[in-house]
Amino acid sequence: MNEASTHQSTTGTSSNTANMNGMSDQARDTADRVANGAVEFGRDAAQHYVKEPAQDLFGLAKAYAKDHPDVAACWAFGLGVMIGWKIKP
Repeated sequence: MNEASTHQSTTGTSSNTANMNGMSDQARDTADRVANGAVEFGRDAAQHYVKEPAQDLFGLAKAYAKDHPDVAACWAFGLGVMIGWKIKP
């Protein structure tokens, strides 16, 4: 490399700092916008498909246990025995 090309490449780096990893500002903004959209979609999906049905199931189980405590106690005992049997050493 000669001196002229070295001088030109060093002066061009100040205007080219955004392109250090090969991405333009527009591409970086688009990638950030897409990533933020994916995060929002993931949060909405997690809220709807994981949290709400789990709350619904626990709410139904609590309501059933209030209405039928004897049946709920038998189920709890049976599940405890089965789980205890499977995890015993």
